[in-house]
Amino acid sequence: MTSANIRKRNAYTKTVIAIVFAFVMLYPLIWMLSSSFKPQNLIFREMGLWPSTFTLENYVNGWRGISNISFAVFFKNSFIIVLFSILGNLLTCSMAAYAFARIRFKGRSFWFALMFASLLLPHHVVLIPQYLLFNSLDWVDTYMPLIAPKFLAHDAFFIFLMVQFIRGLPVELDQAAKVDGCGHAQIFARIILPLVIPALVTTTIFTFIWTWNDFFSQLIYISDPRKLTVALALRSFMDSMGQSSMGSLFAMSILSLIPIFAIFLFFQRWLIEGIATSGLKG
Repeated sequence: MTSANIRKRNAYTKTVIAIVFAFVMLYPLIWMLSSSFKPQNLIFREMGLWPSTFTLENYVNGWRGISNISFAVFFKNSFIIVLFSILGNLLTCSMAAYAFARIRFKGRSFWFALMFASLLLPHHVVLIPQYLLFNSLDWVDTYMPLIAPKFLAHDAFFIFLMVQFIRGLPVELDQAAKVDGCGHAQIFARIILPLVIPALVTTTIFTFIWTWNDFFSQLIYISDPRKLTVALALRSFMDSMGQSSMGSLFAMSILSLIPIFAIFLFFQRWLIEGIATSGLKG
């Protein structure tokens, strides 16, 4: 057998193994998608992936929502929180990253290390102090506890990501801009931001996914049924209707995954570039 045939056979073998592993990983999702089109009484009777009877009743009933509140309201609430969270992270994290990467100020190394150390701090440690603070501001049962920290450079991970990206940019660009009379604000807006678009897109994607899927923080601060997000509404679906609503629950779970898949597929190229690179390409 020639070396070319051996390489071709190895490639086929790796492809088959990858497909098998992918199917195993995706099986729960595929089963949930299939179950969302099954009549309620057949969901757990038929364990096959192909429904013997197709129905859209689960999607119709699920979209009606809970407590006479349409599921569209929950989607709107989630998109509001996600939108402001993305705007906050993009604005403040990029500014903080520029300060750490380009501006020399007293205690810069200390504050950067302290910021980086906050990544190691479990969220549950600061949960009670944060709740007491937001309660004193009368922000409980509003979206402010979920949005306001994003406008205060709260996510150290994104700051660190952008710092590493900005440090990979040639300093000569800043020096040339200073010769032309630009200050830090102009350098940041005209030079740095256009070059860190991959990092900004990466921040957008991760902020969207993490905020959309967030359950614990939203559960702590939101209680009004009309303010519930998708994650909380899915849980409330079960609490209010019990086992008889499994079909609707599966249907709404599938719909809740569509925005995540859409934004990931649309920004996939920039996501990979933002993670894999740390500066300009030659």
